[in-house]
Amino acid sequence: MTPVIRPRRLRSTPALRRLASETRLHPADLVLPMFIREGTTEPLPIRSMPGVVQHSIDSARRAAADAAAAGIGGVMLFGVPEKRDAIGSGATDPDGILNVGTRALVAEVGDALVVQTDLCLDEFTDHGHCGVLSVDGSVDNDTTLERYREMALVQAASGSKLLGLSGMMDGQVAAVRDALDRSGFVDTVVLAYSAKYASAFYGPFRDAVESTLEGDRRSYQLDPANRREGVREAQLDIDEGADIVMVKPAGSYLDVLADVAAMSSVPVWAYQVSGEYAMIEAAAANGWIDRKRAVAESILSIRRAGADAVLTYWAVELATWLNERDAR
Repeated sequence: MTPVIRPRRLRSTPALRRLASETRLHPADLVLPMFIREGTTEPLPIRSMPGVVQHSIDSARRAAADAAAAGIGGVMLFGVPEKRDAIGSGATDPDGILNVGTRALVAEVGDALVVQTDLCLDEFTDHGHCGVLSVDGSVDNDTTLERYREMALVQAASGSKLLGLSGMMDGQVAAVRDALDRSGFVDTVVLAYSAKYASAFYGPFRDAVESTLEGDRRSYQLDPANRREGVREAQLDIDEGADIVMVKPAGSYLDVLADVAAMSSVPVWAYQVSGEYAMIEAAAANGWIDRKRAVAESILSIRRAGADAVLTYWAVELATWLNERDAR
């Protein structure tokens, strides 16, 4: 008895596999996270993230131009200031590194891609937390919201088209949306890091921003054990006016990503975080995996789970591979 149903027919040639593919990668679906460091005149390598650097303003401009030429969707900027304080004053200083860098990249690439900014205090506070601390050392949610409103206005005035609210404060979307709309920035997009988990995979990122964090962020980031809570947070952010919602990290939370994508009425993004990047780079450097295939497969899996766009440190490199493939 021979099989009548043969699914392998659709896998038998490269052309058939391409035609039957359910999920595709495209440069426009990729966003490149970038670090801009105050006080440097040249790019500085990040030890735990091979191939990723802390940019100077000039090198960031060149990198943004390369990203635009590759056709990716956008760049997400993170600032690394020289000085920090308890309330993260540098975050709301128009001449702070993140806002200066934003203006420089907007001038460089214009609308060729979407210049985006991280809206969080952790890079700017001397204690490394994402908000202002109360006298007992806990993060004061509502006082932090006032700082976020101030940040939003400065970032929007600097030319950021999309604000990435990554602090995981309750009510942050409603607070920022209100501040933007009251000040005339009605077209500035709000991306809510809705399901951001207290993950072990952020370690290299903390090297990249020279984090001063002591302790952890478990009182405001999500418990990795909780799946439904990620969906609840995303729905709350949508109800508050988020234009896009985010799941972070990506690879270890594909179930949450699929759940959020299934219920969301707005685009859903995912962040392939520094630890995910570092693990693949380390395994490839040791010859244990095929680097190119692993990179592409890891991002394809995030798209397959439901992400409309992916923040990844491989954005430009992957886009180059895709462009070369399509040119053949």
